[in-house]
Amino acid sequence: MPIRARRTRLLWRTLLAAALAALIATLMSPGAAQGAAPAPRTPGHAAHPRGESRPVYSYDDAIRESVWVDTRIDGDADGRTDRVAVDIVRPRELDRTGRRIPVIMDASPYYSCCGRGNESQKKTYDAAGKPEQFPLYYDNYFVPRGYGYVAVDLAGTNRSDGCVDVGGRSDVQSAKAVVDWLNGRARGYTSRTGGERAKADWTNGATGMIGKSYDGTIAQGVSATGVRGLRTIVPIGAISSWYDYYFAKGAPLYDGGPDGLSDTVESPEARARCGAVQQRLIDGAPRTGDWTRLWSERDHVPDAGKVRASVFAVHGMQDLNVRTKHFGQWWDALAEHGVERKIWLSQAGHVDPFDLRRADWVRTLHRWFDHELLGYDNGIDREPMADIERSPNHWTTDRVWPPRGTHTVNLRPAKGTSPGVGTLGTRPGKGTETFTDDPRLSETEWAARIDAPTPAKAGFVSRPLARDLRLSGSSTVTVTATPTTRTAHLSAVLVDVGPDTIRDYAAAGEGITTLPERTCWGASTTGDSSCFKETRAKTADVDYTVFSRGWADLGNWADAGHGRPLTPGRPHTITLDLAASDHVVPRGHRLAPIIAGTDKNLIEPPADRPTLTLDLARTSAKLPLVGGSGAFTTSAPGTPRTARLDGVAPPRPLNPRPGGSTS
Repeated sequence: MPIRARRTRLLWRTLLAAALAALIATLMSPGAAQGAAPAPRTPGHAAHPRGESRPVYSYDDAIRESVWVDTRIDGDADGRTDRVAVDIVRPRELDRTGRRIPVIMDASPYYSCCGRGNESQKKTYDAAGKPEQFPLYYDNYFVPRGYGYVAVDLAGTNRSDGCVDVGGRSDVQSAKAVVDWLNGRARGYTSRTGGERAKADWTNGATGMIGKSYDGTIAQGVSATGVRGLRTIVPIGAISSWYDYYFAKGAPLYDGGPDGLSDTVESPEARARCGAVQQRLIDGAPRTGDWTRLWSERDHVPDAGKVRASVFAVHGMQDLNVRTKHFGQWWDALAEHGVERKIWLSQAGHVDPFDLRRADWVRTLHRWFDHELLGYDNGIDREPMADIERSPNHWTTDRVWPPRGTHTVNLRPAKGTSPGVGTLGTRPGKGTETFTDDPRLSETEWAARIDAPTPAKAGFVSRPLARDLRLSGSSTVTVTATPTTRTAHLSAVLVDVGPDTIRDYAAAGEGITTLPERTCWGASTTGDSSCFKETRAKTADVDYTVFSRGWADLGNWADAGHGRPLTPGRPHTITLDLAASDHVVPRGHRLAPIIAGTDKNLIEPPADRPTLTLDLARTSAKLPLVGGSGAFTTSAPGTPRTARLDGVAPPRPLNPRPGGSTS
């Protein structure tokens, strides 16, 4: 991290002396047993007096090598088990002494097709095929501090054998096999086809996986196998269930399936030989939105009980690519099994925290890996569990998340004086409300006309709140609707009605603007710079904020995993799962759930354009309120202020590749 000006010259001399003494101790110390747990204040790592690894090893002189690890899967059916390419960089000084070190790993399908990070960096190699550039800053920053860094090409990508199967067994095994190899349980080779073995005798096996989007998804999948040696994972904007990436209770969220993503990331040679795997992805992910065996294999939530690793989860609460349902259901499942957890939630979209809160993020990640992989007792495990961005660049913390005192409260919609403009309270409503699906509209148009009678939505608005109301966790909206047609989609959103300044999550940068200035995070070489473009918050002044969303095909009312034709004129009851969030509706603002039909950003509207009649007595919203039912207090009725458009552009067409433009 950058040197702080307030440190005195005397202190630096003291630290330098401590670092040199520790390095001398390294040269005299024997190697640790492979796979052994790292002890606190691991000998051989130069450490700050507070228990912090220091950059005392040469990055320029580091060992850079490639190994191909046998996955024990023949995904491309060529009669030979697949080998995945593993590019490694590690301190040469520790290799000379036999001191074994922990590993930070990012397993990705994007290293050659699309790039990583805000600047879309790709792997590069020198004329001899030796790895030269490792994308992102993890290698530059952590290798000088005594870590090994490993970048894995998933099967079917870049220099690996096999086929891409988008979150399935081969994807997960691509990375799990490397963890096994690092712990002496799998075979590695010095080349893609040769027989010369490569051993990971330079590591103690303690591994931390990190990655954004698809990469973070792989980290979660590997952790859910319970593999030994994986000590921690840091998933950023990660998918916990691939079905929930493509569908929401039968409603399609993208205009394609996993076969399209596979075609994007697969290497040209793999694409030529992997037609059978592509066809299985097509057949196993029907556009009906029905649950199949393919989705069961790609759902990590039921296996949360197998997780041995700690989890530091990061997500943008306005992520419209990997929606926050993913972290919410994963987090809740981990909590049930007592997994050690930490979380950061930003106001941005699909954005890495390195581009939101750079200095704090690098410092926190550094301390997390030092604690989890080096065993340093630096106190991070005793600090608040959650960091939450309340407004652009303003963060708060919580000792636990969701905070203690959070309880599910049932709020009820009621009929108002105008069509489509109802009220919200704690008492059951009466009567009905009707709307007609209009696939040309989205949450932006619905919320902008929350106080206006419109035929395409049913909005229910509370009175102005008498005090701040915090919602923390996952919500649901249960709807009883009578359709006029045999098919119908439903959307439900929660809206904070009132003025605010927010990150402009629907703009191109999803809440950030990239600047030309660069800052450096670690050591550099000619082929691998540690310097990255800075960013600043891109903000918008708004009159309302949509902060949670959910969708469903009403045809899945009887079975969440299987749709069926509706009976026109008959009521059907279904519960929509809304994305997890942590949002404070300020005093004087109003809370409004909106129920409508097809969001125009959901591809493939239903075949018909139904009119739906809501039974308000059988419709409700269950919301996680901090303080429980007593927290929902409103002031006397007044004249509602008409909200103008919120200044945030309608959400752009979303790229069906996890990671989008900022993968």
